[in-house]
Amino acid sequence: MGAMRFGILGPTRVLLPDGRHLPVGGARLRALLALLLVDAGRVVPVPRLIDGLYGDEPPRGAANALQSQVSRLRQALPGDDGTPPLVEFHQTGYRLAVDPDQVDAHRFTRLAAAGHRALAAGHRQDAAALLHEALDLWQGQPLVDLADTPTGRALAARLEEARLAALEDRIEAELGLPTAAPPVGELRELVATHPLRERLRGQLIRALHTAGRTAEALAAYEDTRRTLADELGTDPSAELAALHLAILRAGELPHPHPTDEPVPARTAHDTTAPAGPPRNRPPGQLTSFVGREEELRRVGKLLGEARLVTLHGPGGAGKTRLAIEASSRQELDVCFVELAPVLPGANVAQAVLSALGVREAGLRTPADHHQDAADRLVAALTDRRLLLVLDNCEHVVTESATLAGRLLGTSPGLRILTTSREPLRLTGEVLCPISGLALPPQRSGPDAAGDYPAVRLFLDRATDVSPDFRLDAGNVDAVLRICRTLDGLPLAIELAAARLRALPVAEIDARLDDRFRLLSRGSRTALPRHQTLRAAVEWSWDLLDPAERLLAQRLTVFTGGATLASAEGVCGLPGHDLVEVLTSLVEKSLVEVGDGRYRMLDTIRAYGAQRLVEAGEEKSLRQAHAEYFLDLARTADPYLRRTEQVEWLRQLDAERDNLHTALRRSIHATDPTTALRLVSALSFYWWLRGLRGEGAALAGELLGRLGPQPPPDLAEEYVLCRLNAALDGSRDAGPRVGPGSAQWLLRDLGRPPRQPFLLFLSAMASGPPEDGTTEIVLAMNEADAGMLGGDGWARALASIGLGVTLLFEGEPTAAEVELTRALHGFRELGDRWGTVLALASMVELADGRGDHSTALASMAEALRLAEELDSTVDLSDLLRIRGDVRVHAGDLTGAYADYGRAAELARQAGAPEMRAAARLGLAEVARLRGDLIQARELCDAALAECPQGWFGAAGTRLDVLVALGRIAEASDDVPAARDWYRAALTSTLGMPSLPPLGHAVEGLVRLELARGNREPAALLLGAVTAALRGATVANSAQLVRLAESTRSTLGPATYDPPFAQGAALTTPQALNLIAGKEGPPVIAFGIGRAPS
Repeated sequence: MGAMRFGILGPTRVLLPDGRHLPVGGARLRALLALLLVDAGRVVPVPRLIDGLYGDEPPRGAANALQSQVSRLRQALPGDDGTPPLVEFHQTGYRLAVDPDQVDAHRFTRLAAAGHRALAAGHRQDAAALLHEALDLWQGQPLVDLADTPTGRALAARLEEARLAALEDRIEAELGLPTAAPPVGELRELVATHPLRERLRGQLIRALHTAGRTAEALAAYEDTRRTLADELGTDPSAELAALHLAILRAGELPHPHPTDEPVPARTAHDTTAPAGPPRNRPPGQLTSFVGREEELRRVGKLLGEARLVTLHGPGGAGKTRLAIEASSRQELDVCFVELAPVLPGANVAQAVLSALGVREAGLRTPADHHQDAADRLVAALTDRRLLLVLDNCEHVVTESATLAGRLLGTSPGLRILTTSREPLRLTGEVLCPISGLALPPQRSGPDAAGDYPAVRLFLDRATDVSPDFRLDAGNVDAVLRICRTLDGLPLAIELAAARLRALPVAEIDARLDDRFRLLSRGSRTALPRHQTLRAAVEWSWDLLDPAERLLAQRLTVFTGGATLASAEGVCGLPGHDLVEVLTSLVEKSLVEVGDGRYRMLDTIRAYGAQRLVEAGEEKSLRQAHAEYFLDLARTADPYLRRTEQVEWLRQLDAERDNLHTALRRSIHATDPTTALRLVSALSFYWWLRGLRGEGAALAGELLGRLGPQPPPDLAEEYVLCRLNAALDGSRDAGPRVGPGSAQWLLRDLGRPPRQPFLLFLSAMASGPPEDGTTEIVLAMNEADAGMLGGDGWARALASIGLGVTLLFEGEPTAAEVELTRALHGFRELGDRWGTVLALASMVELADGRGDHSTALASMAEALRLAEELDSTVDLSDLLRIRGDVRVHAGDLTGAYADYGRAAELARQAGAPEMRAAARLGLAEVARLRGDLIQARELCDAALAECPQGWFGAAGTRLDVLVALGRIAEASDDVPAARDWYRAALTSTLGMPSLPPLGHAVEGLVRLELARGNREPAALLLGAVTAALRGATVANSAQLVRLAESTRSTLGPATYDPPFAQGAALTTPQALNLIAGKEGPPVIAFGIGRAPS
């Protein structure tokens, strides 16, 4: 029997596992359930529940009433089979202990996002199916039981917008299906309901044209143009104009979201979704957008004409809000990057990567390979159509300008919208000045004044806190003076309007008048705008009571916002109810709340930070902040190796800015103990999230302030810091072996390390096996030294290290024993990362012995786990490997689908090295199907896309050389085939662990045998043996099998003499012979040229 299901996309409802409805009596009880379902599985703070239930004016004793309602709901929703009730009590609120996917709204969001990603990748049939499934979940008006509260209406509006976007995606998918009839009737109804949505109008025009009703399509365009001009004073977008022109010319209609990568359809076995649009859409807003209609039209027009637009103006002018609203109306995918938490001089590219959801490295990328964040970003955006919004650039304006210039030069489909107090000063930048809102003339009456943006904003925010407030003849002069005194600056107006909860408008006017006359020595108009804003903030601040001021200044220690728990843990407020004081700051517009986090606008935060310094509290608050987040990181770390891995990863993601700020402050405050412990606690998190460059930079900065010796009792953390710092390739990790090495430290500890991830990084630093031994084996198999202890994760890690080593040394049977032990260990713990590592190696083993069904089953699990870890780059890599397995199993159709999807995922993830590998897979399928021309073209494309110095690119390049040899061989072009094989072989001899070596030798031997050159084939095998003398060769088993089969074919008498002669060559002689250059008399056997 399944789990309970819940609905909020319509009336609030509960379905039991057997399908029966469970009644939940009482409107207030259903409203409470709906609020908990919105955040299913997460703790909902008490203030948010009260606000959602009662709005701005909760009754006396609202907290007690809430507690009573929760008790009733606990009784109404008992757990299954005697388990605890579904509603849980926590210190800061309540949690509904259900999987979000049991709630229709969350399931809708997941399916709609998957449908959007499928559409972006070109999988229209899949997209249509997913979006139909998502939209079928709707049963009516969402959150109907919360319709009488501002919170409920705001949440419902966001859900309705998401439904409309999903509907547009579904129609877009169906318009591209050859079997689907154009939904003209449905689109006409939608356009009538939403006349200003250009995407719907464009879809209607395309549907009409596709249905053969071209005259109606042209008429629909004219209606669109007229409506936009009348309502918004703007022209149709560039996309609509291009569509109109294509219809007039009777040409092919432009696709709204083109992609240059032809992606095959998904197969029935596929469970992964392709990468989609950026995850950081413009943040949702709880307040209405007032007074910037003209600027909004201007920005929209500029974004259609220019590729770099900067909104610049003073703080508090509303640049960020305007950027949010303007970008939300764009047809392009949008990625919104908040730069406020980025410190001056920091890596802006890294912030953009994080916002895009693009990783620096995959879960399986070795530790000694690192790509620069900007390089990865360029690769990710090269083929994307995207609007990138860089918000608050002024403190990193040089870094932002450098990055913007590079991205615009390499990504033709990219447009950038920035907000800043100063221009970026790049060629082609279009400036859009943003100042105060328009003000009415003096002595305007209530009706006339209410039409002006500044007054409209004041009235809108005033009625939020005082619903009965109206502009009339008695207060209009005071309102006009307030707006004029504040220069029409939106933030200042909002701060003033928020005071109407406690002060009449005349009192606000009088107090502002006193403050501004004092500052400007009598002239209300003498202050520059930046001073006007500061005066407004200062005035609002001084009206706070002591507890409110204390909490406000302490909150400035956070970057990226604070949760209620972190505010309580860091700020403290003895003798006061922190929740009550925090709620008061929200009501007075000094703090914003959203998604369970409390934030301050930059202007207010800067002012509060100055007051914190003046109060002498900065040092102590920063220390409290560092201690709190160190405790969070240390608490989270063990859970990152267990079933709760994903939940804690998301929690650390939400606090990344605070965690890194705590680390930077500890470094600069010369607090090595806290800093080293933070690096240690964050090490595995950095690895799982691919944040190696960012973590390495922080660890390197700390090392630069430490001496050559670790602080007392911190030797383990010091070595781990050194290993992290080496991950970006700019520092040495220290000696690989002997005194000072990580392995030496581990042996000296005599106990398991406090951070088990040290075992992994130290093994990676030890490098590959040499001379038949390996430091990895020593590091991972010293249980007797107490290094592993009883830690199951460490023991599973030891097994996988030993298993990979045995696989490397050509002992698959012994390797499988260890890898199976590792797999069981990681599965039991719930660590997805370790399980993926073990499964990937198990796939290689099963595929190698021809057990393709087992390999595919293991890969399906690995793909699912990689998706749970949100690693698109690993999904691409694993799909490419699955394509290889399917080729070996003879399933070319399935392989072609996997390779195509891997290439698209790699493109989305900014991983050209993996895209090149996927293209190579497509080339192999084409070769096996006999399409040698396409195979050669795909190989050429793969070669062109292999970036120098990127992990995996060198191996892929060599694989391509071998593939080109096979293609030439299949084309009967023996000289070209020999040249390609030789090029691959001579390149791999310096990297004997690479599989292309064996394939290249096999190709050359095959060529010689096909021409009847039996002795040269044996001579070549002997020369390869000489060239590899003293090396441990991972594919030696392949070479041994090749030698044995060749000897069996030729017979010992024919094979042994030339093989022995080749094996007796010196290494330079062997290399010359392999490359076809001049050599000793053995050339008489027919390889190469005779000496002159």
